[in-house]
Amino acid sequence: MSVSITSLSFSSAKEALKTGLEAIKGGQTAFDLGSITTTDSSSIAVMLAWQRAAKAASTPLQFLNTPDNILSLAALYGVTDLLGLPAPVNAHGEATH
Repeated sequence: MSVSITSLSFSSAKEALKTGLEAIKGGQTAFDLGSITTTDSSSIAVMLAWQRAAKAASTPLQFLNTPDNILSLAALYGVTDLLGLPAPVNAHGEATH
């Protein structure tokens, strides 16, 4: 089962959460977030819930092609490491901390 999500925002969070949890139960260990075009702070809550579910199932979970705005939000909230995300990159190509 491959998760296809184009929005991780308040209006889509409930459905995205459900879809991701089902994928984790089905054995999926990586989510490609490259097709996401709409995000807000709800994306972090959903991703943390997915990560908790994967951890509870003793399954590693990896996020691929994470959009820059999600990386920035994760850094702002201090959860970059919890989500296993790289640090966001600034305009000069340097990782921000």
